[in-house]
Amino acid sequence: MQLKYLWGIAKTIPTKQFVGYWGFDSQLEMLLDKLTISGNYHRLISENNTGLIVSISAGGTSSLDAWVEVQHDCLILAREPFGKFPLYWLQLPKVVWFASHFQLLLPLITPIVNTSALYGYSCFSYVPTPLTPVEGIYSVAAGTKQIFRGGESSSEVFYQWQTLPQISINEDEAITQLPGLLKNSIERQVADLPDEPVGVLLSGGLDSSIVAALLVQAGVKVRAYTLDFGAFGMPEYPYAAQVATHLHIPLIKVAATPRKIKAALVATVKALGLPFGDGVTVPLYLLCQAASEETRIIFNGEGGDQLFAGWTNKPIIAASVYNSEHPGGTADFTEQYLRTFRRLYGYESRVFQFGVGFDQPRTWIENALDSSFSHNLMDRLRRATLMLKGAQNIHPRATNLAFAHGLWVRSPFCDLPLAEWTFRLPGDLLLRGACEKYILKRAVESWLPPDIVWREKRGMGVPLTEWCLGELWSMVGSWLNPGILLEEGRFLPQLPLQVILGKLGGQIRGRRVGEILWLLIMWQVWRTHVLGEKPTRRSLNNPFYLPYWFWKFGH
Repeated sequence: MQLKYLWGIAKTIPTKQFVGYWGFDSQLEMLLDKLTISGNYHRLISENNTGLIVSISAGGTSSLDAWVEVQHDCLILAREPFGKFPLYWLQLPKVVWFASHFQLLLPLITPIVNTSALYGYSCFSYVPTPLTPVEGIYSVAAGTKQIFRGGESSSEVFYQWQTLPQISINEDEAITQLPGLLKNSIERQVADLPDEPVGVLLSGGLDSSIVAALLVQAGVKVRAYTLDFGAFGMPEYPYAAQVATHLHIPLIKVAATPRKIKAALVATVKALGLPFGDGVTVPLYLLCQAASEETRIIFNGEGGDQLFAGWTNKPIIAASVYNSEHPGGTADFTEQYLRTFRRLYGYESRVFQFGVGFDQPRTWIENALDSSFSHNLMDRLRRATLMLKGAQNIHPRATNLAFAHGLWVRSPFCDLPLAEWTFRLPGDLLLRGACEKYILKRAVESWLPPDIVWREKRGMGVPLTEWCLGELWSMVGSWLNPGILLEEGRFLPQLPLQVILGKLGGQIRGRRVGEILWLLIMWQVWRTHVLGEKPTRRSLNNPFYLPYWFWKFGH
C-alpha cells in the first residue's frame, strides 16, 4: 500500500505539552530528532483513521478547548471561541507541524523575527493572531479552524460572537435567571473534581469573589491565593481578606516584591512562550507557583469583565458620545478603541529603527469591531473585548502560567450558555449610569459583602513605575541598555530614556511609564531566553548607571 499521509503526536502530561505532525517527508526522522519534547510518537495512516480527533482542555475536563482532527487527506486545527488553550502551526513543504507551546516549533526552522508581529506587540502588549513573533509560525485564532488539504491551507470561522435576538426581560427577571446560569457553569466545572482542595486566584474584585462564593456554595474545598505588593501600589489584599472571612475559606498571601519579581522574570517569559507585555504576568506566575504547592486545579474570575461590560468600556463609550455630539471630534471609533490599549500606538516614528505599516493595527481589530454583528455600542465593545483582550491575551497567558506549574486552570465565566444569555440583554442592564456590570452585581449582592459588590472597579495595581524607577532600576538598565537596543536594530536606542523623562508623548506619564518600560523589558527577555538572540554589545555611556533621581532632577 502506498503511504500517502502520516500523522503523529507526542505529549508529556505533567507539563500539558504536545507537538505533532501531518504529512510525509523523507526528512521526517531528522526533524523529529530536533524536537525537545519527550514522549512517544504515535504514527497513523490517516486513510485508515478517518475522523480521528485529539482534544485538549485547559482545565483537565472533557471539554474541547482545542482539537486536532484528521479526515482522510485533511488536517483540521481548531480552538474554542474563548481562546483558553493556544495552538500553533508551521507548514513546511511536505509536513504541517502543530504544537501547544510556541517554542516547541522553533527547532524546526531558523527563526526570523516578524516585524509586523513586533509592531502589533508594541500596540497591544500581545502579538495579534494569527501572527506570532517568528515568520512562518502562526497561531490558530479562537473560534476558527485552520484546514490543511494537500498543499493548501485555509482558515474558517465556526463561531462569531454576535448579538442574539434580545429577550423580553426586565431587571427582576434577569436577577432571578442569572444566579442559575452562574451555578450551572460551576456545576459543569466541578462535576469531576477529586475530594481535595482547589485553589482560587482571589484578587478581591467582583469576578474572582463570585467564583469563590460559587465554589463554596457547591460544597467544594477552597483555598484562596492573593497578591501582596507591600508598600507599593494600591493594596488589594484587604478586599481579598474580607471575602475570605465572609466565605470562611483560608487565604494565602503571596508576596510580590521587586526581588521576587526579578527572580521569576525569565521563568515567566519561558512559561508564556510568546511575549506578553502586561505587568500582571510575573505576579500571576508567583500566584500559580504558590497554589501548585497545595492543589492541582485552580479557578479564576477571568472573563467576567468581557461578558458583563467591565470598567474598561466606560472611557470609549464617553468618547463615542462626545464625538457623536461633536462631528469634528478627536478620532473615529477604531482609533478610539486602539487607544484603550494604552501602549505605543501612535508613536511609531519615535519608537522603531525600521518602517512599519501604521494602518496594520486597524486590520487586526476591524473584524472584532464590525458593527454588523452587534445591535448597539455596548455589545460591539463586549464582542471586541472577548475576541481581542480575552481570547488573545488574558486566557492563553493564564493557561500557560498554570501549566508551567503543573496546574489545570478553570474559568467559570468562559461558559457559552452564560455568554450567549448576556448577549440577549438590553445594554442598560449591563451599564447603568456609571455603574458597570450592573445586573451581575444585583444578582450576587446577597452572596458577598457590599464593599466587594459595589466598590468601584480598578485594574490590578501592579506598581510597575515605582519598581522600574526604584528597586528594579538596575534591571531596567541591563535589559534596555541603549547599546543593546542599537545592536538589536528594532527599537530606537533612546526610547527608554525618552519614556522615563516624559519626552515620548503627553499620554505616557505616571503609571504608563512603568507599563511601557515593562513592555520593552518583556520583549528583550523573550528574544534572549526564548528566541535565543544573545546581546553582545553594551554602551560605554550607559545612562542607567546613574540613578533615576539624577535624570529626574538633572533634566
